[in-house]
Amino acid sequence: MSEDSAARHPLASDAAGVLAALKRRGWSVAAAESLTGGLVVAALVDVPGASASVRGGIVAYATDVKASVLAVDPELLARSGAVDPDVARQMARGVRRVLGADVGISTTGVAGPDPQGGKPVGTVFVAVATPEREVVRRLALAGTRADIRAATVREALQLVAAEL
Repeated sequence: MSEDSAARHPLASDAAGVLAALKRRGWSVAAAESLTGGLVVAALVDVPGASASVRGGIVAYATDVKASVLAVDPELLARSGAVDPDVARQMARGVRRVLGADVGISTTGVAGPDPQGGKPVGTVFVAVATPEREVVRRLALAGTRADIRAATVREALQLVAAEL
């Protein structure tokens, strides 16, 4: 990675590490994003050569889009809301299927400024689904809306790197 690419995006080294690990395995990746609104995919595609591994992303910001596009169980959404570990898992699984990727990454949570569905600001779930397993990590983040979203991207990239 050149110094120029690292300067372009603060998460370039995390993203480059994910892309290198995907390349070693011959796998592709896709992201289903809610609170991050496309920032995970943006971090990945900012790295030169990302097109070899990145299939794309789905910004499923609205709850009904999580169900209709990613096949998240509507009963789960009605019962638990969108900020839930099983929702994150199903989002990651769904984006793998919809975009034909080997690895699915998902983000869902509350970036603020207000709580959502009884969940406090900073409650976030990131998930990774691979052909081998699925993992979900719960995060309790602090800071501004921008801080929470940036930390979520960093944590999502680190989780997928650990799984690869």
